[in-house]
Amino acid sequence: MKNTRWPVLLSVLALGLSVLPVSAAERAVVTIHLAGDSTMAEKLPEKRPETGWGEFLAVQFQPGTVAVDNRARNGRSTRTFIEEGRWQALLDVTQPGDVVLIQFGHNDQSVEKRDRYTPPADYARNLERFVSDVRGKQATPVLLTPVARRRFDDAGRLLDSHGEYPDLVRALAARGQVALIDMQKRSEAVVQEAGVEASRSLFLWVAPGHANYPNGVEDNTHFSPKGAACIASEFAMALRGSGLPLARRLKADVEAVDCR
Repeated sequence: MKNTRWPVLLSVLALGLSVLPVSAAERAVVTIHLAGDSTMAEKLPEKRPETGWGEFLAVQFQPGTVAVDNRARNGRSTRTFIEEGRWQALLDVTQPGDVVLIQFGHNDQSVEKRDRYTPPADYARNLERFVSDVRGKQATPVLLTPVARRRFDDAGRLLDSHGEYPDLVRALAARGQVALIDMQKRSEAVVQEAGVEASRSLFLWVAPGHANYPNGVEDNTHFSPKGAACIASEFAMALRGSGLPLARRLKADVEAVDCR
């Protein structure tokens, strides 16, 4: 009698292999999900020339190797990102082998804005949840400290504007063995090197008469296109030295951005 079990067994094995998670290193295209605030987010037309550095992320990579899913939004903290269902929506589309960049802090530490403020202990717990959830999806979480604001003292030294929040990110990264890109330190170095005057070009400083800002604007938190490109370039340089598999997808030679 003809043995019919082997074809069936082989079919079952093939099916089992087909559903095994595929690592980021093996996939042709890896999705990078962005969870964060306005400094990272894609902007609406009526906000231009305000630009989030996440808008310049894809160009740091070899064409066809990554897809960027930018879910960062203006005004969001870890707390409101969860409360509005944005975190769950991101998780719902996260696949094994994906990478999730997590950058919050600007709005979490805004104690005067009760609609978004998140106490330090809650901020740390929310970040822990993010890391755990991403790992539960067999994806890679990457923690980012918040980027610098443009605030100088009378001597031209850049001032810290995030208090204890960046250290909470660093502590979690060390404690949980989570990949960390220290965007605070890298962005502070960029702004400090540019100096008091030249650093205005990195931020949303617009003269009166602009269609979106008739009265002009002097915004030392949100980036201009130039500033966003600079910060994205800094992220790419940090990623290159991180040891993460994602770094192998970066362009070999990324055009330098003049941040001064």
